Amino acid sequence: MKTLSVKLFALAAVLLSAIACNRGDEPAETDRNEGLMTKRDVARMLSSLPLGDDQLNEVYDAVNSSTANGYDEEYMMSDLLTSPGAGVGDHGSSTKASSYQKPIRSMIEDYLASRNSPSTKAGAEDVQRYLDYLQDSGMQIYWPYSENWDGSTLPLITFDPGNGAESNYAYVVTSTGNGYEVVDSVFVNENVAKNRPVWVINQNDDSDCVPLESFLNTKSIWDFDDEDEDAERYNLYIKDFTMLRNYDSWLAGASEFHCWCGAVNGFYATTEEQLKNYQPEITDFVVVVKRSEVGKKKSFRALLVTDFSDQLDKLAFLIVEDDGGTRTNWKCSASVKIKSKTYGFDVDIPYHSSDDVVWRGQLGATYFTKGKSIEGRFGDVKITFALE
Repeated sequence: MKTLSVKLFALAAVLLSAIACNRGDEPAETDRNEGLMTKRDVARMLSSLPLGDDQLNEVYDAVNSSTANGYDEEYMMSDLLTSPGAGVGDHGSSTKASSYQKPIRSMIEDYLASRNSPSTKAGAEDVQRYLDYLQDSGMQIYWPYSENWDGSTLPLITFDPGNGAESNYAYVVTSTGNGYEVVDSVFVNENVAKNRPVWVINQNDDSDCVPLESFLNTKSIWDFDDEDEDAERYNLYIKDFTMLRNYDSWLAGASEFHCWCGAVNGFYATTEEQLKNYQPEITDFVVVVKRSEVGKKKSFRALLVTDFSDQLDKLAFLIVEDDGGTRTNWKCSASVKIKSKTYGFDVDIPYHSSDDVVWRGQLGATYFTKGKSIEGRFGDVKITFALE
């Protein structure tokens, strides 16, 4: 069998003119790159647009689509500029794009054109240079607790300043006779975001991964069918996953858990010579847990080991919450038994140096009982396994 891997895990830009706020300090940003557009700049730009119901519904549609695909409540700038209303996982295709009379991308183009003399070649090039940068920036609109939106209240608009910050200032947008404009700046934290809409400009960290929910929407080896109908075969699944605490700042978004299991599938060797026919395999997948889902059980059916053999001895198991950094490896082992003798297989599982290691170690095969489910706690995560 082949190793299964479900994880598919400067350009100068025109700087916008400052928009004055009536009170409050300007939001700070710690990761500014000189000469490049920052998250603060994008937040200020969005707060200056004459946003209306059409634009709010566009963002709401996109974050709901992202959530349905197993991602966080996010709307990437790359989608906003190329496929209005498309969520992460929609692959740049939105069924609602034509329903928006004036999508946000058109407002951004108008905003830039009004400040860059698009009638001149240099002005038009500046506008396009900014749009190209924004599309490739990896920035996005993150809307935490979007399910609480009443369908009409305008959002506060802020950004993630980095360094694990739990609060920041946000721009207040309100309706005037000529549309919508910034009238104030206010302090926001997670409690504020739970009670009124807040858009956060942050960085996308999960679009290169395929979450489990999205993967399970397609026919795959997760739908394992045993060719030998007369044989009693069992497969090891994860049935549900519960996050007991949030791992990141609310401004940074949801928690992305990468799970790896190293084992030997369908092991039935009876001699040491037959060991050469088997190699350990690594199954990995991603579970995205929104902040509002802390303590809530996420149910699914993720296959870890096919044809679970009584000769299995130990499985390698690793859970990390993805925070990036440089690539590193966990060198571990899985093991099997032949006539009461244990034989180990080396397993090399990759993850990132800045990741939070939730749990890693070996799971004894006797931990699982055929035909039954068992729940265990692994750090600040609860998982239910089933051998069916």
